[in-house]
Amino acid sequence: MKTIFIMEDHPIVSESLASFFNDTGRWNVLGTSSSLAEAKEIIPLLENIDVLLMDILLPDGWGLDIVAWLKKQNNKMPLLAVFTAFDDYSYVSTALNLGVMVYLTKLRNKEKLENAINNAFDGIICIDDDAQRKINKITSLTDMLTNRETEILINVKKGLTNEEIAVNLGINVRTVSNIISCILDKTGIKNRRTLEKT
Repeated sequence: MKTIFIMEDHPIVSESLASFFNDTGRWNVLGTSSSLAEAKEIIPLLENIDVLLMDILLPDGWGLDIVAWLKKQNNKMPLLAVFTAFDDYSYVSTALNLGVMVYLTKLRNKEKLENAINNAFDGIICIDDDAQRKINKITSLTDMLTNRETEILINVKKGLTNEEIAVNLGINVRTVSNIISCILDKTGIKNRRTLEKT
């Protein structure tokens, strides 16, 4: 029987997930937490967590922030799974880069979530269909852009200002503005707000 720990701040969702996994008879829910701080208190007391199931946004931070903390612990790294309302490219991309194997939105049922987690143990990464479509759209857009334009597009989609992008990439604010104009021209997208949502 595999073990799972759930990080979810909405009590109804948390209880529903815990009940589902426990009731299958295939899982042992070791515990739940509604915040990063609570998770960091509970996890060291547990042994052999097979799966860490998390939401993206918690009251005291980003759920994915737990990954860096986990890597500093001496315990085996659990399989990482995200179950969230967010399907934005930036969230999914960051999650995958941190080693998340399952990324599903809460539009999917718990049976699909369990199936995706089981497949992840066989090395199969599962990304929500809606999120995958957004990733594919970004990929098709970036095919026509230079590396620098792609970098700036990704930062725009994160909602960063020109000033913040300039600091992140170590370039001039005016350069950022000029490149965004080039991206709009190349893609035929009307304005920055639409670009953020593509």
